[in-house]
Amino acid sequence: MARVSLTPPRTFVLRLTEWYSRRAYGKTLDPVRALAHNPRVLWSDLRFERSVAKWNRLDPDLKGLAEMATAAAIGCSWCMDFGYWAGRERGTAPEKVHDVPVWRDSDAYTPLERDVMAYAEAMTATPPTVDDELVDRLRERLGEPALVELTAMVAVENLRSRINSSLGLTSQGFKDSCEVPASRSGDRTSAR
Repeated sequence: MARVSLTPPRTFVLRLTEWYSRRAYGKTLDPVRALAHNPRVLWSDLRFERSVAKWNRLDPDLKGLAEMATAAAIGCSWCMDFGYWAGRERGTAPEKVHDVPVWRDSDAYTPLERDVMAYAEAMTATPPTVDDELVDRLRERLGEPALVELTAMVAVENLRSRINSSLGLTSQGFKDSCEVPASRSGDRTSAR
């Protein structure tokens, strides 16, 4: 259960954000409602997220996997739920989106994707446990501009996931809207 009410004062910024959120996602995002208790925080967050959305040096699928690995490490069910939906919307292979919490045990990922998720987890640890060997591999395969963006994206997802989980925000049903019912044969991939 959310630790702040999800019925904040109906300011202009909230009404505008709700309108956009419903158009883009089909519902108002709970983090919007939570942050709307402080309109300046909400407005700053919106401006920041618009800026982050323009970053384009890192492959979007790698970025999404890094975000989800970060959210999984923190334990933010809201971010995992939304990340699943965003990955499916982007066209990321369903098994890759589904297996993020168990990526080490999954055969779905390339060596680069594994390094990206390991980097996200290492950055998210307290204190960070990033090592030179991992950074060298990422820099060689991604280039420095994309490595910097990956680093910033993991930091951004830490901000999001820590806010959402600390405020008690949980899954909002995004994953359910893109799930395919399991087949009668029990085929694992059809359940994603």
